[in-house]
Amino acid sequence: MMMKKTLMTALAAIATIGCIAITPSNDSFTQWVNPRIGTGGHGHVFYGANVPFGYVQLGPTEPTQGWDWCSGYHDSDSVLIGFGHQHLSGTGIGDLGDIALLPVTSRDNRKVIFSHKDEQAKLGYYSITLRDQGKPYVKVELTASQRAGMHRYTFTRDQQTMQLLLDLRQGIGWDSPKEMKMQQVSPRVIMGTRNSRGWANWQIDHFAMVFSQDVKLEKLALDSLGLITTANTGRPLLVKVGMSAVSSQNAMMNMMAEMPDWDFDAVAQAADQAWNQELSKVNITTTDDEARTVFYTALYHTMVAPSVFSDVNGEYRGSDGKVHEGDFTNYTTLSLWDTYRAAHPLQTIIHREKQRDMAQTFLHIFEQQGKLPVWHLMGNETDCMVGNPGAPVLADLVLKGFDVDTAAALKAMVTSAMLDERSMKWLKQYGYIPYDMESEKETVARGLEYALADWCIARIASLAGDQENYNYFDKRSKSYRHYFDKKSRFMRGKDSKGNFRDLKDFDPLSTKHRNDDYCEGNAWQYTWLVPHDVHGLVDLFGSEKAFISKLDSLFIVEGDMGEEASPDVSGLIGQYAHGNEPSHHIIYMYNYVGQPYKAARLIRQVLREQYRNDVDGLSGNEDVGQMSAWYVLSSIGLYQEEPAGGKYIIGSPLFNEATINVGDGKTFTVKTINNSDKNIYVQSVTLNGKRYDKSYIDYRDIIAGGTLQLVMGPKPGKWGTAKKNRP
Repeated sequence: MMMKKTLMTALAAIATIGCIAITPSNDSFTQWVNPRIGTGGHGHVFYGANVPFGYVQLGPTEPTQGWDWCSGYHDSDSVLIGFGHQHLSGTGIGDLGDIALLPVTSRDNRKVIFSHKDEQAKLGYYSITLRDQGKPYVKVELTASQRAGMHRYTFTRDQQTMQLLLDLRQGIGWDSPKEMKMQQVSPRVIMGTRNSRGWANWQIDHFAMVFSQDVKLEKLALDSLGLITTANTGRPLLVKVGMSAVSSQNAMMNMMAEMPDWDFDAVAQAADQAWNQELSKVNITTTDDEARTVFYTALYHTMVAPSVFSDVNGEYRGSDGKVHEGDFTNYTTLSLWDTYRAAHPLQTIIHREKQRDMAQTFLHIFEQQGKLPVWHLMGNETDCMVGNPGAPVLADLVLKGFDVDTAAALKAMVTSAMLDERSMKWLKQYGYIPYDMESEKETVARGLEYALADWCIARIASLAGDQENYNYFDKRSKSYRHYFDKKSRFMRGKDSKGNFRDLKDFDPLSTKHRNDDYCEGNAWQYTWLVPHDVHGLVDLFGSEKAFISKLDSLFIVEGDMGEEASPDVSGLIGQYAHGNEPSHHIIYMYNYVGQPYKAARLIRQVLREQYRNDVDGLSGNEDVGQMSAWYVLSSIGLYQEEPAGGKYIIGSPLFNEATINVGDGKTFTVKTINNSDKNIYVQSVTLNGKRYDKSYIDYRDIIAGGTLQLVMGPKPGKWGTAKKNRP
């Protein structure tokens, strides 16, 4: 009955179609976003129409040609196989691209050659003119809401019949469809399902398509490929597509709730307004329009994901494969190994209203799969990357005072950290992870990631008054010391007898992909992966002088990383690799040893050289917002070094002023005096008019609102150098 009522409502909503140009107003923040940044090089970003944190990312899909097509699109390509409703942004593995429509001139077409000159994209809107033998035959326009996409196809008059391929086979190329179904349930409605296996072990996409005029569906290959035809009346053909992981009925419900009528331009304008509202949470003052574009594009990239993964009625498909109903917004696309570092700490400042839902997502995932998320995609645990990256994110929310059940959070973290999977069995047995046990790889990377996660667990145990767990995990958080080789002064692999690998076989420059010790990096980069205990790491070197000497060398040493080097190790300054996440915190370590001026120089270098207003404008994968979150925070002048708790290190702000809406009617402003490309060093600081000598600021001071004012100069000053003022 519900399905019949929904279909009747959908058909009754068909109305006349307007064609209004979508132009942002002069005070719009969306005008400063260039969606093409990161579509080339190794950026792997999504290109198309979406809304903040939307379940639907509607855009062009190209046939995969390798690693740089993880999002389904790369600027170097010129072949389209469809306009899919879901894509990833900045990942190192490809998936999605599901439920694709492609306007064609012949039933035999399966792909279309296109030119980037015929494309246009704004936030929430994408268009392209497709040609056949150089002659235009259709203008494609796409827009989206959270759970639905809308297409507008304007065919030329010489096309007597408008034809669309509905392809359920095509994904990005990494997945394999297992079960497909498409069915025409009325002259204007097609519904169906795509069930596939790929990076997500099982992915279920249900859809409901409603057309603005009667259509005919002809199945060309059972239920996997269909040809949709309708007469060309001279009016655009509109298609509304609702998506759901629960059912086709829910897909229809989502579409009708978010797109009740046929006003394409109104939907596109609403998407623009949604983006504008989120982007306006940070208002920067600068005369550098290029930097402004890079900044707001970066801020946009931080909000492509995590993706809403529940329907308008609260139902969602859980990690156990069952349908659940919750009183919270459930999320997916959780690239936590990347995003715990900066993307989530940024969220806790500018998206505070979403953090209860984020915590509830984590806790429900734990209940359904028995552990916190590692890398969650479409409700699936992929177990991609190393460590327990869900612990820092959840601990950060608890420590910052969000609405999280501390006891439930601690239980989830402790249980996840005591499993016998992913090398934790050996960590519990030996106190570190020996490289010679079974087939364990990347043992140093795994061990260092577990150590910082264990530090987070210890802090929550302390908060909960659980002394036993505090003692245990505090001790485990210091397990990084096992990997430090005092002879070479690198973090290195150890065997089960406590012996380091033979130095004659050790190359600190080698980044052989997934070798025995490191994950997407080498010894130079991983030696610093102790963000939770920087002073403890300093002690291992024997003195601050020795620590600083080694840290200085990181940004100078160059060399061959080997023929099998991981492509993720990019954006190099010496051996500092900004193109991948394990390096992102390292520059800020200088504040811990009283040399914030060295951090300032390097921060400015990265901001200026590794982020550009260009298709190849990112030095590495976007990694679901992390690469851009580093830019957003660092350009404002702040960065959370420690994985949880809210100690933001003060760096070297790029802009004259940045005003952040921190919620509850409050704003926090970072203001600079005498700032320029030469005046990069902080000379003095005031917080709300009072002298401030610390080279860091606490989260509670940020969300309280106020003004942090920094006086800048061309030479290093003494601010932040005294031991009492260091983090």
